[in-house]
Amino acid sequence: MKHLKVLVILFVLGIGVSLESQAQEVGIRFGNVNGNNVAVDGILALGDFSRIHANVSFGGDGVGIDAIWHPLFRPVGNSDFMWYAGFGPSLFLGDPFVFGAAGEVGIEYPIRDVPITIGVDYRPVFVIVEETSFRGNGFGFNIRWRFGPNNS
Repeated sequence: MKHLKVLVILFVLGIGVSLESQAQEVGIRFGNVNGNNVAVDGILALGDFSRIHANVSFGGDGVGIDAIWHPLFRPVGNSDFMWYAGFGPSLFLGDPFVFGAAGEVGIEYPIRDVPITIGVDYRPVFVIVEETSFRGNGFGFNIRWRFGPNNS
């Protein structure tokens, strides 16, 4: 349990430090998140077409952590809609411990009048540790607050 607290603190500190760099988003993800139903959702911009989409979920006798790298983040035609695809690690720190590789594809819409972004995504996970399996029920709905230099 001590290791779990250290990991959560490091994750929160990492988000806090990165918020000083570029436009960021923080909000909530509803849907299947590592066996939980809701997670703290955050976007850490790495450039114009790359970012990290991270989630921390609590419940289900543990903490779930996902960190998905989106190498693709592009507009859909001439609209404000953006689509993304990526992959990254997925952890559940609890009983049982779960480690896997997650993929993600989604679409989002940044509302112009207020600094809010809404989106939907699909995140299947290939579980490697504790028991090898495939979880294809990772649909989610995201609501995030934008802040930073590009918040509108």
